[in-house]
Amino acid sequence: MPSPLVGRLGPSFSAPAYDPALRQNAAFRPISLSDYAGRWLLFFWYPADFTHVCPTEITALSDRLEQFQELECEILGASTDSVHCHQAWAETPRSANGIAELTFPLLSDRTQNIAREWGVLVEEEGIALRGLFVIDPEGIVQHAAIHSLNIGRSIDETLRVLQAIQSGGLCPSDWKPGQPTL
Repeated sequence: MPSPLVGRLGPSFSAPAYDPALRQNAAFRPISLSDYAGRWLLFFWYPADFTHVCPTEITALSDRLEQFQELECEILGASTDSVHCHQAWAETPRSANGIAELTFPLLSDRTQNIAREWGVLVEEEGIALRGLFVIDPEGIVQHAAIHSLNIGRSIDETLRVLQAIQSGGLCPSDWKPGQPTL
């Protein structure tokens, strides 16, 4: 069993990504963990493009990117699908189970090595579990949540956890931003 990542530098990576911010003809670019040095990063994994639960999370994160950016946090999604599959899904309307209007890049881990290093790979299926990592500006993993394929993540809880980490204090159960820390 891999050792926990929390409190350690996140495993470095470099892989191609689909980036909707780029022009259609050049929508692919390499992305490395080091590209996010000095910034907070929400790095999340999902099982596969064109599935049922995944677009609900990805579009919810995409629609709330501005809230993360207000907290100086970027978002990067990842799966074992190809950049071409990512692009096709991002060009599919939301009404057709797509993620049109995506606002952040999607990393392609075709080799499955990155998913393996981050402890989210389901080896026998070649897909990732739902993994979510909050990485601080020094590259240290401050939060990790990994769970089964059929449960979507809460964006409100993800924002709350990010704000709790950034508060620097001891946050009791159900702490919310603006409340005192211990």
